[in-house]
Amino acid sequence: MGKMITGSDQREVIIIGIGEWSTGDSVMTSIGLGSCIGLVIHDETKKIGGLAHVMLPKSGGKPNERAGKYADTAVEVLMKELAQKGSKKNNLKAKLAGGASMFQNFSGNLNIGGRNAEALKEILKELSIPIVREDLGGTMGRTITYYPKENGRLVVRQADGTTREL
Repeated sequence: MGKMITGSDQREVIIIGIGEWSTGDSVMTSIGLGSCIGLVIHDETKKIGGLAHVMLPKSGGKPNERAGKYADTAVEVLMKELAQKGSKKNNLKAKLAGGASMFQNFSGNLNIGGRNAEALKEILKELSIPIVREDLGGTMGRTITYYPKENGRLVVRQADGTTREL
């Protein structure tokens, strides 16, 4: 899943769109995360990991839905693929970024960003995967870039240009 582009430094970057995911050691990016959350599960020992662009908290169990779209199925698919690539569960750590409230006026029951964050935290806790860093909430969209080979570095760039590392 995800389109491959080559960055200016000739490194391949995989672009993860809404509902998509990727695992491995390539640089991965999700552009314009609003209420969506970029879920990173990183394996420090193998220097690989996965990134999913999660849009909603819970899948309805409908067949043919993209696994990366929902919190529950996104965690599942990343874990499965990382296990196939040789990751051991106790080496995995998670990072979360996104989940902004993009529409202040409707924040009431439509706080999808907050619900996405809660759902992911709950699932990861059940699986005993620690969330080591997070950058959640706020009102601004984010673009994230994940570097599995560089200790799982996650660079978050806000819509206003502010950049930070998780």
